[in-house]
Amino acid sequence: MEIGLIALGAAIAALTGFGAALGMSRATSTAVESIARQPEASGKISSSLMFGLIMMETTAIYGLFVSILLIFVLPGYIK
Repeated sequence: MEIGLIALGAAIAALTGFGAALGMSRATSTAVESIARQPEASGKISSSLMFGLIMMETTAIYGLFVSILLIFVLPGYIK
């Protein structure tokens, strides 16, 4: 029973990668559209885009880290 709950928790934590991918794709498409409309603002748009993408990628990496911890570390503590 506990192993199943751990697997469920790890799957939910791994879903952060899916959410981050959706967010990154939407942000990138919006940034490309904005640069197409205002090419003179491409520097500001690109730097803001990179900051946002870094934050989203960090969230995905944290979700992966939590799911790996749940799968490999937590079962050793449950007896």
